[in-house]
Amino acid sequence: MPEDSLHIVCPHCHTTNRVKREQLSAHPDCGSCHQPLFTGEPVQLDAESFARQVGRNQIPVVVDFWAPWCGPCRQMAPGFAQAAKQLEPQVRFAKLDTEAYPHVAQPFNIRSIPTMVVFQGGQEVQRISGALPPGDIVRWVQSVI
Repeated sequence: MPEDSLHIVCPHCHTTNRVKREQLSAHPDCGSCHQPLFTGEPVQLDAESFARQVGRNQIPVVVDFWAPWCGPCRQMAPGFAQAAKQLEPQVRFAKLDTEAYPHVAQPFNIRSIPTMVVFQGGQEVQRISGALPPGDIVRWVQSVI
């Protein structure tokens, strides 16, 4: 694969697309479902889409491990969405409901929620636990990538 292209996983159909690096900011569409590859919103993950988004994207993926009953998780959600708007298309933001998909979160030893994990090339790079305001999320992600 040419170095000037990246694999980007569609947030809608989870198909892997090849996108030229210089076209990331040009609002590319999925070659399969023709929807935007970047929506400025976190992708809601299930077991299958987690594996694809984390494993196949060649941009960093920030996953918010959360649960619907968690007050701090719900409090942080709008800020996480704001950070996605700010940092896409350089970073993919996604959310995994640990209540609905505990078997997906379990291998990552998530001890408290919310926990945000930055993945690069399918591997965990760094994590942080606790609710953060939008500016702190953006600064933290930028410091990691």
